Amino acid sequence: MIRKLLIANRGEIACRIIRTARRMGVATVAVYSDVDRDALHVELADQAIHIGPSSAMESYLRGERIIEAAQRTGADAIHPGYGFLSENPDFAEAVTAADIRFVGPPATAIRAMGLKDAAKALMEKAGVPVVPGYHGADQTPDFLGAEADRIGFPVLIKARAGGGGKGMRRVENAAGFREALASAQREALAAFGDAACLIEKYITHPRHIEIQVFGDDHGNVVHLFERDCSLQRRHQKVIEEAPAPGMPEEMRRAMGEAAVTAAKAIGYSGAGTIEFIADASEGLKPERFWFMEMNTRLQVEHPVTEAITGVDLVEWQLRIASGELLPLGQDQLSINGWAFEARLYAEDAERGFLPSTGILTHLELPEQLARIDSGVRSGDRISPFYDPMIAKVVTHGPDRAVALARLSQALAGVRATGVITNAAFLRRLTSQQEFAAGRPDTGLIDRHLAGLTKVPPPPVELTALAALVLSEAFEARPSNDPWGSLSGFRLWSEATDFVVVEHRGHPLHVSLKRKGADLWGVAVDAESVEIRVTASSKRWLLETDGRTEAVNLARGIHDVTIFREGESWHFTLFDQLESEEEFASGGDRIVAPMPGTVKLLQAKPGAVVAKGQILAVMEAMKMELALSAPRDGRIADVMVAKGEQVQDGMTLLTLEPDDG
Repeated sequence: MIRKLLIANRGEIACRIIRTARRMGVATVAVYSDVDRDALHVELADQAIHIGPSSAMESYLRGERIIEAAQRTGADAIHPGYGFLSENPDFAEAVTAADIRFVGPPATAIRAMGLKDAAKALMEKAGVPVVPGYHGADQTPDFLGAEADRIGFPVLIKARAGGGGKGMRRVENAAGFREALASAQREALAAFGDAACLIEKYITHPRHIEIQVFGDDHGNVVHLFERDCSLQRRHQKVIEEAPAPGMPEEMRRAMGEAAVTAAKAIGYSGAGTIEFIADASEGLKPERFWFMEMNTRLQVEHPVTEAITGVDLVEWQLRIASGELLPLGQDQLSINGWAFEARLYAEDAERGFLPSTGILTHLELPEQLARIDSGVRSGDRISPFYDPMIAKVVTHGPDRAVALARLSQALAGVRATGVITNAAFLRRLTSQQEFAAGRPDTGLIDRHLAGLTKVPPPPVELTALAALVLSEAFEARPSNDPWGSLSGFRLWSEATDFVVVEHRGHPLHVSLKRKGADLWGVAVDAESVEIRVTASSKRWLLETDGRTEAVNLARGIHDVTIFREGESWHFTLFDQLESEEEFASGGDRIVAPMPGTVKLLQAKPGAVVAKGQILAVMEAMKMELALSAPRDGRIADVMVAKGEQVQDGMTLLTLEPDDG
């Protein structure tokens, strides 16, 4: 058995691996970059080694530094987690060459599945069904465009070295093909160092269903059933579940057998996932699924498989890497109940899922309601250098309805401030009609995006509560003035205070009249209400129109966030000077919405541009964002260069009226 394990990763997956290793009596070594010096995975490990600056390219992607750290600490095995170097065959070979065990498949298997075109050819030869498309070497735009015409639109452009939605574009017609191809190639080159793409037929009613496989070094391979990962946005998984709803037993058996065949064809050992696309236009059928790709590592969504099988997949990984046989055979594995996983991210769903960076000033996760896999805690920073995941929220139940209800309840219990999260978006998804009925597909989120991402306006009573808290109406003010001790007293009339609070950039004018010890008359713009407030440290009771309800809040120095029924509203005191400065700019600035890198500039001083025209493309936190002209005009100044690192809010370009 492995004695000391180095985890070549960070965040929640590093913490999750450490916990299993500790239970098994295996010592652990963490690695960390500059920005992760005080991270949770560093705190949990028995030892920790610094490996470089904050950029992943200078730290977590430097294989030689990770191997050196293992040698310095006497680690006899390296677990790569997922992402970073987990599917890099050169790294796997280098680890083995250093006489250290690599907790993963052999480099030959990683290499065989690393390029999507070669993998599809290999699977086709092995008898595994493959999606119709072009997987060849000719990458000229004219040729690929002709292949897309032959296959028939819509088509999907996919980076052959890709994963996680990077370098992937859906194209509806020939007119948009070249631009989409260029964008996919640019993103693929930046992410994987390989711009080559393949073209596939886009399935119009697709379900993304994957099979967990496991092999050992003795030729044995089993599958641990399926996961449905159809709920996606921009080809990134959002909520996963196991088993797949509506899965016929005949199809489950056929997919499982195909996955085992695929793994055996490449001599697979360790944990892996065979991803299939299924045509659900007429329900799931055993003859209508096709191989997409294989992930030669542990998946982000592996906890749902653990929940329904009772297997600790990380423990299996460590045992297989130690040379042991698979702990269970195929006939010893079975499905128990249903499980869901929701990926809680620091991102703003209403603003196109822009990553939200900053300090997690307050974080409460519903650990009493769900399994929580997290790598952060209150006071930690969500930086622009890595994926902005806060936690994975995992629930299990005897059936789908119970497991989904538990997920909804758990998501309602998320309390996070300092950054914007997608908790409310995820909770709305749990009650979306098609998904709740067990009919997920990869286009569901896009079809219902407006309703799922729209932040409801703050109710008048919550705006009132925010105004009361921010104006310190509940704060005791010691005074020697005898009149000051008479709360709310006025000689001629009731006291009225005026407060302006801001919610998502919109000022709200609030007037407050104190009518008793805990009774207030409140007007927010044109709407009035009388509320009774009973205060406590976190839980507040509000009574309006004879109805009493509890809300939770988190108070900052100049802001307050109120949580109720799975939604949250963040308020600050309105800054009049800042507002006037923004108004004076007249919408003539294109600013960076997040920290990141300028990947493309399509604007020069003096150029005439039209409203909506793409002027720049930024990349940060594994996503590419196009920035468009807010109105017709002329480029007055370009203040950045291609490749430059920029900060959130930095002005990139300025516009002026086109008088010519």
